[in-house]
Amino acid sequence: MRQLSCISYGRTLLLILTLLMTAAVPAGAVNEKGEFVLVIDPGHGGKDPGAVNGKNQEKTINLNIALKMGKLIEENCKNVKVIYTRKTDVFVELYKRADIANKAGADMFISVHTNSAKSKSAYGAETYLLGVEENRTSANLNAALQENKAILLENDYEAHYEGYDPNSPESMIIFEFMQNEYQKESLKMATFTQNQMTGTAKRPDRGVHQAGYLVLWKSTMPSILIELGFISNDNECKYLTSQKGIDEMSKSLYLAFSEYLDYHNKLLERAVPAAQAIGNREDENKSLPVYKVQFMSLKSPLKNNDKRIRDYADVDYYKEGGVYKYTCGNTTDYEAILKTKAEVQKKYKDAFVIAVYEGKKISVKQAREITSKSR
Repeated sequence: MRQLSCISYGRTLLLILTLLMTAAVPAGAVNEKGEFVLVIDPGHGGKDPGAVNGKNQEKTINLNIALKMGKLIEENCKNVKVIYTRKTDVFVELYKRADIANKAGADMFISVHTNSAKSKSAYGAETYLLGVEENRTSANLNAALQENKAILLENDYEAHYEGYDPNSPESMIIFEFMQNEYQKESLKMATFTQNQMTGTAKRPDRGVHQAGYLVLWKSTMPSILIELGFISNDNECKYLTSQKGIDEMSKSLYLAFSEYLDYHNKLLERAVPAAQAIGNREDENKSLPVYKVQFMSLKSPLKNNDKRIRDYADVDYYKEGGVYKYTCGNTTDYEAILKTKAEVQKKYKDAFVIAVYEGKKISVKQAREITSKSR
């Protein structure tokens, strides 16, 4: 059944693209060939072994399972393009891993890791998405800090991570006001993954969590980080390095991705009638979605003359989840807002485009579909 759902994705997607007659597809949707783009990131590599137990190294476990997972997807999901941040034992900087996904216009980023703890009794699988709610709990804080220390092996790392210090828990403040617009999709994928690892592979369940992982920080698509188990636990280490463990874990990750693909497919199907209804309107003065650039989130509003906003045009804010989110720009022209974003990112690197339609925030993908049908 999973194989059929993966293969049927392409047929449904082509139908949707035909109905919508889109002239251009934004990054983070589908590429020019109508493919779903998945980036798989085997953690660590090269001079960075990750966690170690005797002769067993995390980088090898991550790579073996990531490659097997990708192979299953490539064999069974014919309209999915799989890209790897590494396919061999090489070192790739954390920021470059996100760059690979961003430049590919990826729909999903999955980073595969293996956990470690001082206590050899710790065991089980867990899945993370980017967030701050649990940054201060010792287990999640330590896990993120440990993985983030890989940047110490990078040349001039201070220039790429805005002063983040992997030796200091206080550095997690950089994630304090981070609002990931892909959190809902990331959580959905994380939940599918955790359920499959505990169901199909029968791994002990350590749950789905949020934490400040640098490898997820710069990605502009739904993203998760998987901790397959504990290499520091002799039994789990033996399992994860065995052919049985590689087969079961890679299969569980493949099935989780297949579930997400079904979910993603249904969202696309629901977008068709909405776009068609908009396209059938006769009113020449029909409204179009408005694009803005969101660049800052704060706990309280700024004064109108604050230096952080006075250099931008059409500055506005909206309140969501108790946080004041600041935007600039106000246009129905998608290409124009991309130019605005490029300017804003010179100062606010994490700035991104949002869309508003009939007084409500919608996804950029939906906005572009609506705009396309209005022409």
